[in-house]
Amino acid sequence: MKHKEITHKIIGCAMAVHSELGNGFQEVIYQRALDIEMTKQGLIFQREMSMNIYYDGHDIGTRRVDFFVEGCIMVEIKAIIQLDAVHLAQAMNYCQAYNLPIGLLINFGAKSLDFKRVYNVNHPENKKE
Repeated sequence: MKHKEITHKIIGCAMAVHSELGNGFQEVIYQRALDIEMTKQGLIFQREMSMNIYYDGHDIGTRRVDFFVEGCIMVEIKAIIQLDAVHLAQAMNYCQAYNLPIGLLINFGAKSLDFKRVYNVNHPENKKE
């Protein structure tokens, strides 16, 4: 499955969860519901996967990603009223630190589901020839 198809499917799962639950719950509730929905949709993923972060070729620690989907897409979820630039920067930094081409930042806390695709501009798949 290509990245666009996978992200589309993940966003559809998130929309189903938000449609059913609405906003106002803690992040972990949405995480559990998204786990159920993505399983129903046949997506392969790991939840709260610990991933190494590298700096200049050195392992400098770990961070748990909310979901790592189909072995190539990081999904970071929030349950806040409004996404700020810092949340977008955080998700973009995770893509770079994990050396992933694309990720999703999904916010369940707003009245309407809010999501952003984030790209690692340094990843070979995203470099223009």
